[in-house]
Amino acid sequence: MQRKSFGKMPCPIARSLERVGEWWSILIIRDALHGFTRFDEFQKSLNIAPNMLTRRLSALVDAGLFERRRYSERPPRYEYILTQKGRDFRPVIVAMCAWGNRHFAPEGASVLLVDQKTRRAADPVLVDRRSGRPLNERDFVFAAGPAASERTRRRYAMTDQKKPSATQSSRPVRSRKRRAS
Repeated sequence: MQRKSFGKMPCPIARSLERVGEWWSILIIRDALHGFTRFDEFQKSLNIAPNMLTRRLSALVDAGLFERRRYSERPPRYEYILTQKGRDFRPVIVAMCAWGNRHFAPEGASVLLVDQKTRRAADPVLVDRRSGRPLNERDFVFAAGPAASERTRRRYAMTDQKKPSATQSSRPVRSRKRRAS
């Protein structure tokens, strides 16, 4: 069965999933952010079949998240170096780690993000770069962007109307199922 491609959808989340939405891809990027660059390092860390690792690395190179560089002529061997686009995925990895520790680690955290100097655990939170304010759902909402289609503009206009303002009552709002942005 051929899976649906999200690459041409007008949603940035869907387009991102097209590049990194397969779990091996995210784990490969995680390991690369930890300093791994070579095929055998990824394979040993992930215990992944060589043909699957080859496909995932090729897809990540094609998506511009990795650059493939030869480090040995005889035999020919390559390493996989994160590009800026790949390094820009780090906040997603940090957020997933914090979310996973909060919701899926009943035994406690097995991996923490810590301050390199003090070794104190960080408590990651997304903030707006301009204001420094946390990106909570009360103060920040998704809105149609300048390149949005009419359909996307209608979708976000509808969701804006459904959100109660601070002056409206705080009674629960029933939500209908919607497609992902």
